[in-house]
Amino acid sequence: MSRLAKKPILIPEKTEVLIQGGSISVKGPLGEVTRVFRPSIEIIVDKGTIVLKPKRETPETQALWGTYASHLMNMIKGVNKVFERKLLIEGIGFKADVKGEEIVFALGFSHPVKLKIPKGLKVVTEKGAITVSGVDKELVGQFAAVVRAQKKPEPYKGKGIRYSDEVIRRKQGKKTV
Repeated sequence: MSRLAKKPILIPEKTEVLIQGGSISVKGPLGEVTRVFRPSIEIIVDKGTIVLKPKRETPETQALWGTYASHLMNMIKGVNKVFERKLLIEGIGFKADVKGEEIVFALGFSHPVKLKIPKGLKVVTEKGAITVSGVDKELVGQFAAVVRAQKKPEPYKGKGIRYSDEVIRRKQGKKTV
């Protein structure tokens, strides 16, 4: 049972929550996020709070209850404060540039690697760093993971793309006799 979902979720000022059919949209000062929820959890918006209640007590609805509460909290948090993920690029000649609607990497391959930036995200590149930001936490995390997957950090020299808070366990390498 979810302790998190039992408590009502507060809706801050300047934030609107609209329920239409199975989809919920949260509108705030920084943007709008819409998500579709299953009808097995009842979502009630009342006097600046959101209350979630499962319609039936099944293991599936118990799991969804807490998940939906977390999704709604992330949606409310995202439209009031932007989610951000920082990545670092390490390696000689490794770099990234934003050109229009795509990000172009030089990662030591024989060709440049191009990725299309999803709508709703803002990507900024600086020397050796990439910042992905947006109102949808799931979209920010997913795109940051796709960027990291282009060249994962290797354990000997640490070359590649890694999260700013990620620690790479280094290996010793060959020993000379």
